[in-house]
Parts: sequence; C-alpha cells; structure tokens
Amino acid sequence: MKILMILSKEFTVDPRVYKEAKSLVEAGHQVTVLMWDRIGENEKESVIEKIKVIRLQNTGFMNILPNDLFRNPLWWRMAYEKGVHLHKNVFVFDVVHCHDLDTLFAGVLLKQKLGVKLVYDAHEIFGYMISRDMPQCIVKFAFLMEKVLVKKVDNIVTVNEPLEKYFKSIVRKKPITVVMNCKDLILNEYDPPRNDVFTLCYIGILHKNRMFPEIVDTIGMMNEIKFIIAGQKENLYESVKFRSKKYSNVHFLNTIPIARVIPTTLESDAIICMINPSDLNDKIALPNKLFEAMVCGKPIICTKGTYAGDLTEKLNCGLVVDYNPDAIKEAVLKLKNNPKLCEILGKNGLMAAKREYNWEAKKLILIKLYSNF
Repeated sequence: MKILMILSKEFTVDPRVYKEAKSLVEAGHQVTVLMWDRIGENEKESVIEKIKVIRLQNTGFMNILPNDLFRNPLWWRMAYEKGVHLHKNVFVFDVVHCHDLDTLFAGVLLKQKLGVKLVYDAHEIFGYMISRDMPQCIVKFAFLMEKVLVKKVDNIVTVNEPLEKYFKSIVRKKPITVVMNCKDLILNEYDPPRNDVFTLCYIGILHKNRMFPEIVDTIGMMNEIKFIIAGQKENLYESVKFRSKKYSNVHFLNTIPIARVIPTTLESDAIICMINPSDLNDKIALPNKLFEAMVCGKPIICTKGTYAGDLTEKLNCGLVVDYNPDAIKEAVLKLKNNPKLCEILGKNGLMAAKREYNWEAKKLILIKLYSNF
C-alpha cells in the first residue's frame, strides 16, 4: 500500500511521525511524507530510511504574513496541490495520513478529489493546545472545523484513552485506534546509573507549561545536582539557553538528533517532566519523556493532577508532585539521597515497558489498521 503522510513540522524532529512511517515501511508499505518546512533550512527532497520526504517551503508572500495563523490556509493549498501532482505523476497513493488538525483540511480535499482513504492522526486535542496563545474566537473555530472535517475521515488514530473518549464524543461510527507514543525496548534488564554526580535529564519542548525557564533556576541552585537540557529551536529555546549559562551544573545541549535522545536519557539518574495541570491539553497528555524513562529504567518526576501523573502512580515508576519549585526540590533530593528508591522505581518502569508500553507492541496496532484497508 502507498501512503502519503502530511505533516506541518520538520519530519526529523517528530518522533511519532518518524516511528509510524518507519514501521509502515518495514511492514512492506511505501511512505512519502509531505511536510511544511517553515524555515527553509533543509533540502527540498530527501530519503530517510526508505521514507521519501518532500518539504514545502514558504512563498515570499507567506513570509511577509504576521504569523502561521494567516499562513495555514496557504499551506493547506500547497499541500493539496502537491498531493494531486504526486498522485497524478509520481506516487499514486492509496491513503492520506494527516498528522494533527493543521493538515486535515488538505487531506479532506485530497480524499474528495482523488477518492483515497483518509486517516486522521490526532496527537493532541488541537483546540486545547492553541488555547494557550490564541484568541477564543480562533479556538472555537478550530473546534468547529475539527468536528466538521473529522466526519470525512475513514479512521481516527490517537495517542491515549482521554483523547479516544474526546473523539467518541464528537463523532459517531468512526473507528478510533489508540497508538501510544511508546519507545523501542533497549534493555533486557535494569542497568544502574554510574554518574559521580546525580544527573537529571529533560529533552523536549521548552515551553512555559513545562516550567521553563524557571525550572533552570530551581535546579541550577541545588548543590551536587547536574541538569541536562535539550530542546528544539522554538518556544523558549533562547531564554532557556541564556538562563542555563548562569549555572555551572546546568548543561544545555542545544538541539540533539532523535537518535541521541534515548542514549542521553540512559546516561542520567532520573528524568524530570513537569507539565501544567491547569492546561487542558497537558492535563490529559502522555509526554514522550514518560515512555523514554520507562525503557531506560529511570524514575521520572512529573505532575500531580495529570494523566501522566496518574499513570506514573499506577505503575509506581516515579514521583508525582505538585507543580511548584519546592515540590520539585523535595522530589529531586528524595531520589538523590535514596539510590534504592531510584532502582525500585526504574525497575518498575522497565517492567511496564517490557510488558505493555513498548513500540513493538504499539506498532502492531497501526500495522493491523492498514492491513484492514
């Protein structure tokens, strides 16, 4: 089967899209990823592990528009026109697989024009996500647009049970498949850390709802603690980079390739991922950090009152604390001063990963979905 994935960000920095595309290729399908290269720093076409990647870059007119809210309709049109061109001349695809709401309009147009199947892969509830920064009128429009467009899809794929419940509430009689963002197993047994200094790690989104940049000060002022940070060049990247320079125990790695995320995590003693429980999107999310910690056998520190916190408590694979600096400090010291507790929590996470929360198990769900087309 030939699959066209549409993505509104760089393919190489989105682990979910990369793993899904790679797994489908390994299962015998052909995958081309059509993505929006907003910055225009990468080559327009490339092949990554047998996955063809085509990057659509902003036109001159798009660059003079004030923000992506105004650029989105032009991106949808570009993606649609390129998709039609590919289908007629290069890559006669059977399925359009749209990642998140900011690609779905183009996918619906392609389905209507070409008669192909349409999969909507919802990484999050888009309206909740943009409610952080957008006016309420835009947020309401996003919810309305999703309710209309989702009726046109053949299958919905999403990341966890709360999102599955949400989509069941807005559309009837559409198959919904949950494919969690789990990671590949790398350990057969628990591997204890060997650091001279207790090392915390965070690799991911550098956003205010992850307590950045304030968390740099919180941990930077703690003695005998090393804090490793890496993230993409967006959101608070520059602020976190600047703040990190104030502390000798904070090591800012800039942006690292996907291939380095797990090895860097494995070299740490614990993972930290504080997400804002008052943020509707974060409250129901399962961050990649949780699954990375599990496969590496590392305890995680995360937030009370979130779905991620609930799962952490259920699996007893980390510490769940209030969303404030004092609670973070207390949790860090608790792990630092109790290596046995770190081992117990790390082993619990690894056992859960081996039992259920691993990509080998989750990719089979995705592959089965495609085998039914």
